[in-house]
Amino acid sequence: MQPTTPAPRFAFGPRNYRLMWVGLAVLAVGFITMMLDKADYGEGFLGLTLGPILLFIGFVIEFAAIMVRSNPGELAPVAPAAPVVAAPLAADLKPAVAPTPTPTPTKPAYKRPG
Repeated sequence: MQPTTPAPRFAFGPRNYRLMWVGLAVLAVGFITMMLDKADYGEGFLGLTLGPILLFIGFVIEFAAIMVRSNPGELAPVAPAAPVVAAPLAADLKPAVAPTPTPTPTKPAYKRPG
């Protein structure tokens, strides 16, 4: 009997991809709306107001597509708890080694100007 391996889990589900496509469509509509403005240099209502509002909404939808769980009822996987390790007994501890003394600093080889 062969052990079964769990199927690979992807970070995004169908819900996330649908939201991404909707967000991309709204972004495209926003850019097209800004291009359709007939005023000089795009300074009309479409170029300065409606287009940027649609772009903002599109980016909010894209952010939501990344952050929303693909299946709301599904819990996030929890890492297994680390096993509890007992502290070593006092008999198992080795005596501490004395630290080596640090050398005293020497005078610098240069002189400060002044």
